[in-house]
Amino acid sequence: MKQRLKIKLYRQIGLLGLVATGVCSMLGASINVVPFMIQRNVPGIGPYVLPAFVFAAIPAIFAALAYAILSSSMPRAGGSYLYASRGLNPYLGFIASFSQWFGLSIVIGVIAYVCVPFMRDVAIGMGWNQLAATLETPVVRVGLALGLIWLFVGVNIRGNKTYERILIPMMFMMFILGSIVIISGFSFNTEEFIAAVKLKDNVDVKLTSAEALDWRTFLSAAALLFSSFIGFDSIAQAGSEAKNPTRSLPKAILLTILTVGLFYFLFTSAVYNTVPWSYVASEAMNKDISAPGLLSYVLPSGLGVAILLGAAIALINDLPAMLLSVSRLMFAWAEDDIFPSFIANVHPKRHTPHIALIIAGIMASIGVLGSHFAGDFFLGIDIMVTSMIVNFLLMCVTLITIPKVNPELAKEIKLIEERAFQLWIGWSGTIFLVAFLIIHTYKDLTSDASAWYFHSTPIWLIVMSLASLVFYSRWREFKKANIDTKEKFKLLPEE
Repeated sequence: MKQRLKIKLYRQIGLLGLVATGVCSMLGASINVVPFMIQRNVPGIGPYVLPAFVFAAIPAIFAALAYAILSSSMPRAGGSYLYASRGLNPYLGFIASFSQWFGLSIVIGVIAYVCVPFMRDVAIGMGWNQLAATLETPVVRVGLALGLIWLFVGVNIRGNKTYERILIPMMFMMFILGSIVIISGFSFNTEEFIAAVKLKDNVDVKLTSAEALDWRTFLSAAALLFSSFIGFDSIAQAGSEAKNPTRSLPKAILLTILTVGLFYFLFTSAVYNTVPWSYVASEAMNKDISAPGLLSYVLPSGLGVAILLGAAIALINDLPAMLLSVSRLMFAWAEDDIFPSFIANVHPKRHTPHIALIIAGIMASIGVLGSHFAGDFFLGIDIMVTSMIVNFLLMCVTLITIPKVNPELAKEIKLIEERAFQLWIGWSGTIFLVAFLIIHTYKDLTSDASAWYFHSTPIWLIVMSLASLVFYSRWREFKKANIDTKEKFKLLPEE
């Protein structure tokens, strides 16, 4: 224990590195796949994807504000766990963060698995057909996905400087290549797309009129599109490694949600400006589609390959940032002795939580195998959405309760100190997120599935039950050891 306390995490990540962590956790499948495959997952959403996107941003913004406010008071590793365990309730703090950890761990595997088809499409665009065929084989796809995960486990273990040197340039490259989609999407129109499909596939694209807006469908789509705004919370998990954390953490969270939100809207608008929603809906019912694949009809081959490469980079960028996030949650649990203390060991030379990162890699690898055998990556996304809605909901509730539960830490808040404004943010976020949770759960439980375990809600409930057993087992041990749990969960971990 003494050795663990001597070796600490270093505050090396600057504002740009924190923003890159949030941006790269948010951009990826959310922007290139979800806004288009949603036509299959939520049939009938049709032309209302963009309004649903905007509506989904509302609770995300409230949650981001709650995160930013709480981060200014508790700049430590394992942000969401620390916030709720100190400002709400230790059990709910663990449930909130375990929900987040489980959802993100699965999605890391999903993203790694989805990366490979984008690499295949790049190979096809470059004329490397033999390589493309190889990438389609199950063994290669699973093996390459696992390889990506463990590559970035290694990058994270090497230290935050290595992490920043890789992540920041990839973020800028992702924005540059993604901007090709925005410019191209607004440069072409529907008529040009229809003509291109006719020329290439000899298929007549039929435009259909939109049906009247069904609010149940609209709200279901918004709850799923909420997943596009998940990721800024990764910034909070790096609380013990951020430079000038009381200023940089809130600033990075707010910059990330605003930047990515604008980029999302422009990107999705651009694609639907060129590609008719009816064509997107028809194609989504028959195969997996993405923004690069849809725009490839109207773009020169060089630009088509460029946006495919941008999509692949966007997906790959998710991996190091999300691995940082889930590993710091485990680190924080171990610091509080809820998980075995060895998980909080810090590498003596790299000053990174190497044990926690290795466990994160194992969990993500399970996500790869789950994606492969389930055959539909939306199961993993549904699990993540449920997990993160619960997590964000508890962050908003924490913002409401912290002055009563922990007045000392409430006094340390440096952002939006006006209590009335804090309460407005907390209650507004709570109301929206409760509604989203109900909508998403109802949609999941009433959807068709070949087996119960292809519904995300029962899987999530089983995992939360296991988490509860872990927590109360440790809680009993605290009581037996005469540990003052009230005092223990009132203070922040030592720097």
